[in-house]
Amino acid sequence: MAETVTPAVDDTPTPASTRRERSGWYFYDWAMSAFSTTVITVFLGPFLTTVTKLAAGCELGADTCSGYVHPLGIKVAAGSYFPYLVSLSVFLTVFVLPVVGAIADRSAHKKRLLAAAAFVGAGATVGMLFVTGDRYLLGGALFMIANIAFGAGVVVYNSFLPQLGGPDDRDGISSRGWALGYLGGGVLLGLNLVAVSMLGEEGNHQRTLDLARWSIVSAGLWWAVFTLIPLRWLREHPTAAALAGGNPVTDGFRQLGRTLRELKAYPLTLFFLLAFLVYNDGIQTVIALASQYGTEELKLGQSTLIVTILLVQFLAFGGALLLGALAKRIGAWKTVLISLVLWTGVILGAFRLPAEAPLPFMILGAAIGLVLGGSQALSRSLFSQLIPAGKEGEYYGFYEISDKGTSWLGPLAFGIVFQLTNSYRVGLVSLLIFFVVGFLLLLAVPMRRAIVAAGNTPPRVL
Repeated sequence: MAETVTPAVDDTPTPASTRRERSGWYFYDWAMSAFSTTVITVFLGPFLTTVTKLAAGCELGADTCSGYVHPLGIKVAAGSYFPYLVSLSVFLTVFVLPVVGAIADRSAHKKRLLAAAAFVGAGATVGMLFVTGDRYLLGGALFMIANIAFGAGVVVYNSFLPQLGGPDDRDGISSRGWALGYLGGGVLLGLNLVAVSMLGEEGNHQRTLDLARWSIVSAGLWWAVFTLIPLRWLREHPTAAALAGGNPVTDGFRQLGRTLRELKAYPLTLFFLLAFLVYNDGIQTVIALASQYGTEELKLGQSTLIVTILLVQFLAFGGALLLGALAKRIGAWKTVLISLVLWTGVILGAFRLPAEAPLPFMILGAAIGLVLGGSQALSRSLFSQLIPAGKEGEYYGFYEISDKGTSWLGPLAFGIVFQLTNSYRVGLVSLLIFFVVGFLLLLAVPMRRAIVAAGNTPPRVL
């Protein structure tokens, strides 16, 4: 009689983690989220664009300017410089992150990698202090370094998650980390916005530029200082490959090559990544274009947008914990599916928002905050169940690429629809396809079978 072959399941007990260690892990989210909110979301784009316009010969505070700069001899419109930098950093990130993850898996000193990524990124952010006058090239180089280091730090940070708790614990751990990140990012952003409001002078564009610069620098200092907590409280959990010795860099490159060849052995893990790629692109596009929709279509003022941004940050803290608690009762997979239905409702609600009405826009922002943190945190913990043991860093490198590397698809769809219809409302509704298709793809993933196929033990509820 032929022997029945069953998938190998990893019976190795998960290393016990202490409450102090898990708290240390949460605090890296608190530390790094200041870069996402204060730098990327609010201050850096306008700041660096203004510096670039000065280099192109524009007057400080000029409403319109069609000047050009020539980085590396390439003619670039001053207003396009920052978006091009974002695209280039995303492109480079695609190559860097899997390598960082592979090295992390082979290293017995993963905290050192986390420290290197955090302090390089924070140092580059603090270096924006020297981006004065027309030093747009320095600003661009520092942003590239900081953004790539940020992504590398996220990969190493995420790779700790499967080592901090068993299958039934990771949803809660991931949700608490994500919640604290939104809280930390919101606190610093709120402090910076208060400082800008109190110290700014109407019509003094140089003062506004200087305040933006110092706000960016504060995020780098915040990132560096609070990273000391996880470096102090986290413990190393070296994999068997790391304990075997060898050079983690050269071994990491070789292991990455083997993993790329073996990816086809885990088709269900790849299928989940495809689903995440689609629905997360919709989420990232809503985040990126919400302010533009509010100003251009709804004709809302800057103060309304700022209040709504802060509202989203602080309610995302509660939303991550709320959906984490729901996942404990019905499972993370079902909870993420519910969140995608709620995201669909957010898009339909945004389509019907009246113009020049701040309160409905803020209410919609509150709804986004409640669903935002939970859908992202639980997607991260779900993916942790689908990673073969010992390859957490590599697979979270691919996950981070799916998170950031394709975030141009939603804006592209939005832009094409707007160009054809000249309507931001119709452009926004085009994003429904990302949530509907993402929902159907995630629904089609046989999660329990996928977890077993990766060699892991499924949680009690999915």
